[in-house]
Amino acid sequence: MHRNRKALPGIVKVRSVSLALLAAASALAGCERGSSNGPGVSTAGPGGCPAAQARAQTAVARAEKSEIPWNGPTSGSAAVSGKTIVYVAQTMTNPGVAGVAQGVKEAARVIGWNVRVIDGEGTPAGIQAALSEAVALRPSGIVIGGFDPNSTSQQVASATAARIPLIGWHAVASPGPSVKPRLFTNVTTNVDEVAAISAQWVISRSHGDAGVVLFTDASIPFAKHKSELIRKGLAACAGVRMLAYENIPIPDASSRTPREVSVLLSRFGSRWTYSVAINDLYFADAAPAFRSAGEKGSGPPFNIGAGDGDPSAFQRINSEQYQAATVPEPLSLQGWQILDEFNRAFSGRPASGYVAPVHISTAANSDGATAWDPSGYREAYRKIWGK
Repeated sequence: MHRNRKALPGIVKVRSVSLALLAAASALAGCERGSSNGPGVSTAGPGGCPAAQARAQTAVARAEKSEIPWNGPTSGSAAVSGKTIVYVAQTMTNPGVAGVAQGVKEAARVIGWNVRVIDGEGTPAGIQAALSEAVALRPSGIVIGGFDPNSTSQQVASATAARIPLIGWHAVASPGPSVKPRLFTNVTTNVDEVAAISAQWVISRSHGDAGVVLFTDASIPFAKHKSELIRKGLAACAGVRMLAYENIPIPDASSRTPREVSVLLSRFGSRWTYSVAINDLYFADAAPAFRSAGEKGSGPPFNIGAGDGDPSAFQRINSEQYQAATVPEPLSLQGWQILDEFNRAFSGRPASGYVAPVHISTAANSDGATAWDPSGYREAYRKIWGK
């Protein structure tokens, strides 16, 4: 009846203010759902990125295959005798660092070398002291186990001057030889591929609709680079929302992670549906906080570790206790590869160039195993070494 009545000026003003307040509230809601380190991200419901989902599903299906034929070196140098290797560990509380050390020891028994492990205990001073001790021992070779060689530039220079070959594990961002810092080679899976498949697992499993928390250690360049790549991969899907980007140094993870997880659960509640961490150990430390909050071990949140695939991670995955998947490093294989790379260095040959393929381990494909240990490498290296 009043369809054609003109609006009064006061009513127009009230409506304009109301609309402005509604727009502001909507903008604030968008910011709340975004990354804790940046502006809000627009959200989308299920199926928010069909093309990205299709690519993710194909990549994840390929990475979850367990039967992978050996694609590493089949030729090289016969074993050189009488060598001593010192493995300098960033911290032996890092399961990946410790797992590779065990692989190095195992391979050393086969090739006939001596190995000594020196623990840097996760602090800059401790790592520098450990590498100084290693150089002073004048070994045949030194392993840079999971720390940035640039943080020990003086010790690296001393090793180079003494013509002690250095081989890294997760020491720099890329696999293969390095000029600055000088490494005969760096042994790791391809960090770009690990980061990409971790993000694709979230996109695939969530059908393009997830609220994600990302855990990293920005003090380690390798780890920081990996987490930035994961964040970029997740951004490929409009329906995946970055809730928080948590920087927790690995040596502090056991004390800080439970507290941070409790805060995040209070802050985000049911919107937190997925987590990605640069190392599985974050979920070992997060489990008590999830349990105290009454969260189910089978999720949500559904958690994936973008390394390293230690036994405790597999145990959590297989028992559905606050971890659903891992992108494991083949830690034992990489220990054997490190010994083979040293043997090549001692024989005047170039690095092998081998990079292990990425793999996703879940309860469905691990068959109760506590490590990702692909077949074929032991036999291949024994044959190369003549052992």
